[in-house]
Amino acid sequence: MQLFYSSDITNDSSSFSFSKEESRHIVKVLRKSVGDTLYITNGKGWLFTAEIEFVSTNKCTAKIVSKEQQEKRSYNLHLAVAPTKMNDRYEWFLEKATEIGIDSITPIICDHSERKVIKTERFERILQSAMKQSLNCYLPKLNDAITFKTFISQQFEGQLFIAHCEDTDRKSLKNELLPKTGITILIGPEGDFSTKEIEAALEHKFTPVTLGKTRLRTETAAIVTCHSVAFVNEL
Repeated sequence: MQLFYSSDITNDSSSFSFSKEESRHIVKVLRKSVGDTLYITNGKGWLFTAEIEFVSTNKCTAKIVSKEQQEKRSYNLHLAVAPTKMNDRYEWFLEKATEIGIDSITPIICDHSERKVIKTERFERILQSAMKQSLNCYLPKLNDAITFKTFISQQFEGQLFIAHCEDTDRKSLKNELLPKTGITILIGPEGDFSTKEIEAALEHKFTPVTLGKTRLRTETAAIVTCHSVAFVNEL
């Protein structure tokens, strides 16, 4: 099954025109022709089944023949992850987290952050690609980069955690997670959160947690967290 994405398609759409690039892919790579079936999502949970009406190397149009809404996960996961020094590591996290299951991602700029400028356009494309590859009809929301201080000052619902490496009293994340709830987890930069940031998070009711006995890279910690939440909700 090949899944296409467009934010423009709605429940009221009766037909859809693919971009020149996608039209070329449909003809040259997938070798589709008039009458063949294609699948499209708008990233909001809807899967549209479409039948090709016209096709050329530069244009492909299809009529919507049916639609269904994919069941939403029983939990809501928001990861606030500091940008990594190397962009490709953050991109890897975005891809794998989308495959595993995540709802919102916020890049947070911390005291020890080495990268403080974020270009979200490429990140968005990676999320879309991972969503399509995993046949998921829900596109994670990528928020604008924000400072750590501003982020924790917001209003949150559900469980709140900060994963850090300081040798202080921390609980095991896997033992604290509750299924079927909203969860927000902070993951720091390569230099970890500063002591001041950790204290500020505790003041805002974030529970300090550990992800295991070994020190993890930022992107690895984020994926371990994402999988832990998914695993708890499979029980």
